[in-house]
Amino acid sequence: MASRIGVFICHCGSNIAGKLDVPKLREFASTLKDVVVARDYKFMCSDPGQDIIKKDIAEHKLDGVVVAACSPRLHEPTFRRACSQAGLNPYLMEMANIREHCSWVTEKPEEALVKAEAIVAGAVARSRLLKELFSHRVDVKPSVLVLGGGIAGIQAALDVANAGYKVYMVESKQSIGGRMAQFDKTFPTLDCSACILTPKMVMVGQHKNIELLNYAELTELSGFVGNFKAKVLVKAKSINYDRCNGCGACIEKCPKRVPAEFDEGIGKRKSIYVDFPQAVPNKPVIDRASCVYFQKGKCQACVKACETGAVDFEQKDVIREIEVGAVILATGYAWAVSTTCSPGSSSSGCSTRPAPHPAPS
Repeated sequence: MASRIGVFICHCGSNIAGKLDVPKLREFASTLKDVVVARDYKFMCSDPGQDIIKKDIAEHKLDGVVVAACSPRLHEPTFRRACSQAGLNPYLMEMANIREHCSWVTEKPEEALVKAEAIVAGAVARSRLLKELFSHRVDVKPSVLVLGGGIAGIQAALDVANAGYKVYMVESKQSIGGRMAQFDKTFPTLDCSACILTPKMVMVGQHKNIELLNYAELTELSGFVGNFKAKVLVKAKSINYDRCNGCGACIEKCPKRVPAEFDEGIGKRKSIYVDFPQAVPNKPVIDRASCVYFQKGKCQACVKACETGAVDFEQKDVIREIEVGAVILATGYAWAVSTTCSPGSSSSGCSTRPAPHPAPS
């Protein structure tokens, strides 16, 4: 735990000093617990500014450094390098963003100072808890997990696969395609949605570097960048895809019809179904929640219709364990509609409005 902390405040020209009273902020920082030195400089990221930090690390035996300046995205590597050159572990440096988070977005100088003091105090408190970290070189798994089979996931999978890497695509529904498969045209060009999407879906289904896990969902992810371990639940489709030829005879003979999710409940689908005619894979799954056989132990019309013997009522859920180097989250979005009707009214007395709906997991 750091007990000798240095605070270094950057004027950033007029970007910070034009709004903040930097000397007052420095005085405030010097009163904080465990702060043994507080400095300010016009451009702390410059070589002279970095030299100030290096010198104080050595002279005051600092075990923690707080730099109050711009966004860490811009100069965190700069200040970490300065700390490292002075013999301090670079991960014992904490940045306080008083430019983008304060001077640029706060109108009144007195309010900006109050906010900057809070930001610096928080950074000092965090600095006390920082621990040394060390960089290591590790082997990276040359494969990628893509979560979601909509247009974003499809394009990501194709880009990665075309670069020569193995891709595992996980899609919760029977088919990839996502929301774009439900559209007629795309904005703003009004191009045919299916004309753009369908060829890409086919490419995913046929690509040698892409393994498509449809009717599946991620249940667990562990590890770190470059080395992730994922557990994917592949739900029982009740269809042996190695035997199924996608003829559709089973769908035709199925007697049970239920609201179709792909049609937003407006249309109907069978209990054994594909989401839409251009589905990839174009092989059905059985909805066990509505299937007559699974509910009552009767029917089996699909078994009688299937010439290849692909229907498998005994099929079980399977957990796939996959090792990948990166994960692309492309789960997209969802929508829903709620309908309110007056008691005893006809359909003309109903009102429809958008309702919140969580994105698919």
